[in-house]
Amino acid sequence: MPKEEINNLALRRALFYPAAEIYPDSPSGFWEFADAGEKIRRKIVDLWRKELVEKEGFIEIFGAQVLPEAVFRASGHLESFSDPIVQCKKCNSLHRADSLIAEKTGKVVPESLAATELDKLIKKHSVECPKCKSKDFHETKKFNMMMKVDIGATGNQVSYLRPETCQSIFLDFKRIYRTIANSLPLGIAQAGSSFRNEIAPRNTLLRQREFGQMEIEVFFNPHRISEIENFAEVENFKLNLLLSKEKAVKKISCREAAEKKIVSGKLIAYYLARVQQFYSKLNIPEEKMRFRQLGEDERAFYAAETWDFEVETDLGWVELMACNYRADYDLKGHAKQSKQEMIVTDNNEKVLPHVFELSAGIDRAFYVALDLAFRKEKRGPEERIFLDLPIRIAPYIAGVFPLVKKDGLLEKGLEIFRQLNSYDFDVLFEEKASIGKRYAKIDEIGVPFAITVDYDSLKDNTVTLRERSSMQQKRVKIDSLAEALWHLKTGKKSFEQI
Repeated sequence: MPKEEINNLALRRALFYPAAEIYPDSPSGFWEFADAGEKIRRKIVDLWRKELVEKEGFIEIFGAQVLPEAVFRASGHLESFSDPIVQCKKCNSLHRADSLIAEKTGKVVPESLAATELDKLIKKHSVECPKCKSKDFHETKKFNMMMKVDIGATGNQVSYLRPETCQSIFLDFKRIYRTIANSLPLGIAQAGSSFRNEIAPRNTLLRQREFGQMEIEVFFNPHRISEIENFAEVENFKLNLLLSKEKAVKKISCREAAEKKIVSGKLIAYYLARVQQFYSKLNIPEEKMRFRQLGEDERAFYAAETWDFEVETDLGWVELMACNYRADYDLKGHAKQSKQEMIVTDNNEKVLPHVFELSAGIDRAFYVALDLAFRKEKRGPEERIFLDLPIRIAPYIAGVFPLVKKDGLLEKGLEIFRQLNSYDFDVLFEEKASIGKRYAKIDEIGVPFAITVDYDSLKDNTVTLRERSSMQQKRVKIDSLAEALWHLKTGKKSFEQI
């Protein structure tokens, strides 16, 4: 199965692995990334920053991970941020009730369902405990997923690890508006870690207790939700929409979605288009992506409208980004709790801004990128595994390999490696093991090209450039190597054109 093979590859190449793995009692749901894994993860964030933050002229912040209790009282998390849990009477194991039902029925179960309704569904569908196969459960209860932190020597200053990165953005809005932006719409972004006390972390990076988020909050005047300066750029762009009462995806233009009130306004359609375009740059096929419209009973407690961006993987449809129209829920709540005014002036109009949110998972995008890039093929008697990652998120653009470590080849390889580094190319140098094993290593971590320095390199100043996915090779002049990699990286030329 690809899931097991991806996990095996991740462990073998240290792409990701359990935190504190040398201790048998380390808690689940925490993961670490090394070398190639960290580079892929970072480049996904860099691509998000380039495409959805910088190109849109948004402002990025770095907010605190620990915030006082009052913040989460205002946000509603202390009261509403709960998962339904159920305990097996036979083995005492704890599970998410909605997940057990969904796995049994193959249908999405709204988290907002009352505990009594979930109990009825468990009995109706004869749900079994995954551990002991018993069908006897205690009553479903709600479990708050906030992680509490005691601050100071007395422990009286109660705080929490943030369950989402966006609360700092809401808290910082007025200062940023006053000192930097002074106009609407205003986009504020943040990437970093969030923390949720998940009942049963599973599927490695898809449900964690500490996880990466990259979030954007777009503050706008609700009376001008369809006054979008750049809307003409996307008005004919087709969105893949799965409407809440439909069974099949429909391709609907941004203009049609706005005019027919499928979305609340042009601003919503515009950013949905930008999201779909962003994930296309991760080489996600169009037929494997969709925006699923959530019904009222499925949406988060703060959302007036939600479109979950989902991608089809070996594990089924996986949510990568929640696109939430949060209206004035957050600013109104923080204004009330803090007694600080959040109203601003926009075009001589006093207004409490509404918010449209693009909340994406970093680690989920990482896992899905691996899932869609995983390739296994037969080459004669041997089996070849490689990651067909796009160049933009590959950990290195190339590996530099001297054929052997003697006769000046090692020194020549180091010279090429340092030269490419000076041009800001991410390159890997490796002189150990056979050339075949070195090729296999970089293939498995998604490096698109290999540069082999051999005895001919010393004679005619050329190297062998090998392409990962096709395994094609060609001789390239060392003096033109940097230019060739630049053309390949930017897409100006294909490998065949080099």
